[in-house]
Amino acid sequence: MERLRKKSGFSTVLTYVLLASFFLLTIGGAFALYYFKGKRITTKDIAISEKIIGLNFTAKERKMMLRNIKRNLSSFEGLRKIPLKNHVPPALLFNPVLSGIDLKKEQKPLKTSKITDVQIPDNFEDLAFYPVTALAQLIKSQKITSIQLTQLYLNRLKKYGPPLKCVITLTEELALEQAKRADFEIAAGHYRGPLHGIPWGAKDLLSTKGIKTTWGAMPFKDQIPNEDATVVKRLEEAGAVLVAKLSMGALAMGDVWFGGKTRNPWDPEQGSSGSSAGSAAATAAGLVGFSIGTETWGSIVSPSIRCGVTGLRPTFGRVSRYGAMALSWSMDKIGPICRSVEDCALVFNAIYGPDGKDLTVADLPFNWDPYLDLSDIRIGYLKKAFERDKRNKKNNEATLDVLRSLGIKLVPFDLPDFPVYNLSFILNAEAAAAFDELTRSNRDDLLIRQTRGSWPNSFRQARLIPAVEYIQANRIRTLLMQEMAQKMKGIDVYIAPNRGSSNLLLTNLTGHPAVVLPNGFNEKGSPTSISFIGNLFEEGKMLQVAKAFQETTEFHLKHPKLGENY
Repeated sequence: MERLRKKSGFSTVLTYVLLASFFLLTIGGAFALYYFKGKRITTKDIAISEKIIGLNFTAKERKMMLRNIKRNLSSFEGLRKIPLKNHVPPALLFNPVLSGIDLKKEQKPLKTSKITDVQIPDNFEDLAFYPVTALAQLIKSQKITSIQLTQLYLNRLKKYGPPLKCVITLTEELALEQAKRADFEIAAGHYRGPLHGIPWGAKDLLSTKGIKTTWGAMPFKDQIPNEDATVVKRLEEAGAVLVAKLSMGALAMGDVWFGGKTRNPWDPEQGSSGSSAGSAAATAAGLVGFSIGTETWGSIVSPSIRCGVTGLRPTFGRVSRYGAMALSWSMDKIGPICRSVEDCALVFNAIYGPDGKDLTVADLPFNWDPYLDLSDIRIGYLKKAFERDKRNKKNNEATLDVLRSLGIKLVPFDLPDFPVYNLSFILNAEAAAAFDELTRSNRDDLLIRQTRGSWPNSFRQARLIPAVEYIQANRIRTLLMQEMAQKMKGIDVYIAPNRGSSNLLLTNLTGHPAVVLPNGFNEKGSPTSISFIGNLFEEGKMLQVAKAFQETTEFHLKHPKLGENY
């Protein structure tokens, strides 16, 4: 009986062992098959990918493709072993100038408005909202010192910067050193020009030697470059005083950065839009004399609209992007955000032109004459877009009436009838390449925004944009540029509402310059704006028309009452 029990027990154990071995072999084998075979590219994978790219191949064609596709993957893996920092550009350079376009080559002397007898206000704090043109007169005449003005802005940055969330790094030590040098030079008779001694703020994607440059993004919040961006160098050479690195939407999207959401000084419950969020907010709030922003698809225009300031997006290839975070090599542009059109002209004059480092920059003159005769400028307006913009109808119509009162004959103008939004993935493809390592390392999880429309998701989906489609989109972009050039033959400048058209994306794709400025207020007391768009490399005429409107209306002289909100 005992022997039977032992035999039965042995048989039971053996059965369990055999069953366990069977399951282990079955599951393990399946796992091994999945692991080794599943990692291999097959014709089935090609068939699945056809749905993503909207093409159909035959079984024979897929079989023929297979070996080369595997070879491509091997090439990709080999290339990924080569470190590529954000600043390395592609070998292909975008040029907005088409064959046959005649560009002016004559450089004329810079002219400025004759502003005399500017007085210090009874309330010294009011100087914070003076335009650069007025501040420059006070500093040049030594009625105030750069140190006094710099200290005023530093105090305001410390007071209003935190609630507005528009400052990432205060550069106080550097600012006081630069201001002291400016005062010494001016007292010695060495006046560098209208930006000498004027405090300014930089969007925090411009490299500053030894000072954090965070790109507004958590993965880069402790990044410290070892040299200055070209724009930073040129403003230092002009004698300007850097007081702060200003907030930006993470990796140049929106107004949310690792420190929170940048607020609109007119309505702190509202974000300041982006991505030059801090630049526009700080300028509107009187925390800097002027600021520098960047635009790829609205990042100067949009926050300038929201914050009621004047923003200049220059022609593509006007200002060197050396030392600036790259997002889209064929669309990125750098420009000033100021309190007046002429301020934008003066700042632009200090930063434009080639540096031998950004090879997209053209060696062409910028001629600014505030007294240019408007009768020599042909001006159009987007008639259909104005009719569609019902929300800002009252202020838009008033804008057109003001321009007509200046003796300007407005010619109805239409943009090319083109599916421009179908080209918008050009930006996503280039941005995904600029931040390829961030995606592959999964450090994109560190970014604050993780929504369907945020960068991490856009970077990932852009990996599935075929290279052929990217090239085709840029070829179609050439057709768009040709049609736009044809449309612009009859005019020098056109006026556009900031709603109701594809103007913003279209002109960013073609590289045309724009200036946006306030044209009134809505029923909630928030500013509204209007845009002026010029021909390629013709910022001077565009700014002159905008200046004529601005000085007739004076909406730019209004500013938010921060004391009521903080």
